[in-house]
Amino acid sequence: MCRNAMSWLRHKDKWRRFETCAYQIAPSPPMSPELAMNCEKAVHVVKSDGEILRAGQAVLFMLGEIGYCLLVTILRLPPFIWGVELLYKFVASNRPWLAHIMFRKEYAD
Repeated sequence: MCRNAMSWLRHKDKWRRFETCAYQIAPSPPMSPELAMNCEKAVHVVKSDGEILRAGQAVLFMLGEIGYCLLVTILRLPPFIWGVELLYKFVASNRPWLAHIMFRKEYAD
């Protein structure tokens, strides 16, 4: 997740449910060599019960936790979830360009 996206999430996370950090500096555990390798390709969420979500599922989980519950409920259903995953792949492969467009505003941490 790019720095501005992490700032946006922290700004929207009124209940402080998330601890965000770049995977390169994440503590071990939960970070493992295998997880670090996978984090290069997609955002991951490690839930409090140890379950690991990645890519579109991780984004939907975060959106649900910050209050977009109805939207997330709909997007988790087929065929919408397939679109979420395809959109995630597009966004992930164009991250620098899209971050410049989408996250122009800096959020205070």
